[in-house]
Amino acid sequence: MTDKSLQELTDEELILEFQKNSTIRAFEILVSRYKNPLVNYVYRFLGSYEVSVDVVQETMIKVYRYKDSYNQIAKFSTWIYTIAGNLARTEYQRRKRKNLFSINSYGEDKDETFEIPDESYRPDIITDSGIKDKIIQDALLKVSPVYREMVILRDIQELSYEEIAEIKSLSVGTVKSRINRGRAHLQKLLKDIYNE
Repeated sequence: MTDKSLQELTDEELILEFQKNSTIRAFEILVSRYKNPLVNYVYRFLGSYEVSVDVVQETMIKVYRYKDSYNQIAKFSTWIYTIAGNLARTEYQRRKRKNLFSINSYGEDKDETFEIPDESYRPDIITDSGIKDKIIQDALLKVSPVYREMVILRDIQELSYEEIAEIKSLSVGTVKSRINRGRAHLQKLLKDIYNE
């Protein structure tokens, strides 16, 4: 197949082409379609750009490695968001456990000093519209992960309630309820911004 004809295929047709004929270009097109949206999704969940890029890279490796486990019953987007979401949650739990340990618990020398970088003014976090974006992101990170992920999938990734229900293996009613709770919590956290 020519590159142009591959570009015109749907996601489901591309993964099928990759499964049947191991067409690497089909995989590359899928990566180009999903890389940025997935980084955005994972970043909103974890709050670290570097970690998000790593999680998405791991997602793409899993898609490549386990391409044959994709079943045409589900949309490709559902499948890849499920993989990315699972990896993001695993990373979130790993980081949460890591933060429970005291800095001094690793060494006997109590005079030992640690240099902890201040990342609050990194250019990739604060942009021209910056301050509010950072406040919104910080508020989003304070929302319970269960509700945060739902809000991100619906309001940022713009997935349908049905797609989210399929990704999360939940009923549409549960999805709507969790989105509403997440939005309500986020709205409470952001009330100062919107009252300006």
